[in-house]
Amino acid sequence: MDSFGLEVVLITGCSQGGIGHALAKQFAAKKCLVVATSRSLSSMRDLQQDARFDLQELDVSSEESVQRVVANVVEKYGRVDVLVNNAGVQCVGPIAEVPLSAMENTINTNVYGPMRMIQAVVPHMASRRKGKIVNVGSTIVLISFPWTGVYAASKAALHALTDALRLEVKPLGIDVINVAPGSIQSNILPSAEVSYASEQKLYKPFEPAIRRFLSQGRVGTPAEKFAKHTVAAILKKQPPAWFSSGKFSTIIAIAYHLPLRVKDLFVQSFVKP
Repeated sequence: MDSFGLEVVLITGCSQGGIGHALAKQFAAKKCLVVATSRSLSSMRDLQQDARFDLQELDVSSEESVQRVVANVVEKYGRVDVLVNNAGVQCVGPIAEVPLSAMENTINTNVYGPMRMIQAVVPHMASRRKGKIVNVGSTIVLISFPWTGVYAASKAALHALTDALRLEVKPLGIDVINVAPGSIQSNILPSAEVSYASEQKLYKPFEPAIRRFLSQGRVGTPAEKFAKHTVAAILKKQPPAWFSSGKFSTIIAIAYHLPLRVKDLFVQSFVKP
């Protein structure tokens, strides 16, 4: 695959039905060479016959997997122009009962995963004094909804790290973009399982409310529409430091500045059993 004249874009979490998959297709439509990754090649089978994609298996929770894929991309194409840290997992359930193992898996994937990727690509980008790092966060950081506290905490950590990283790598010629999706139609919420740590299940009566929350993943902005706007922003010569798009993103941004008491009323419907 000849990368001459093309932006080499490495994206994590490109399983079909998710945001990463839509981003990969949109980058390809913009004549980029896309290294699309996921933990299983079979989850990207619809891209296998398209020469615009280089499909590779990658588990961001594994240091060995990260180093292998990044080294492979640099060896084949000589560079990574854009890194999109999109891979992530949900963690749904009441904080008092979510198993610690589920919390650890969420933090390992959503926080340490992007950090592994960043530490692997920055030396290569710095050597060329050129590159873009895109971290996919969430507007849920602005208002933490019930039942997703662990997921929101992982994205809040990623946002904080992104802000610091942006300043640290700027002298190296690297741009950092924090992408905060609103409600986007994807499989991350509908496919999530509710986690309980004990047999007591104090929140069992609230499970219908939790299920209603999970159903929100089906009523958001189509992933293709979100990807179109997001890729256009990323490919700008001077990309924005923060980009947010998707259903409820504007409302949530406004609600963020409201008093806590008002914000609690805003999300209270999700707690009713």
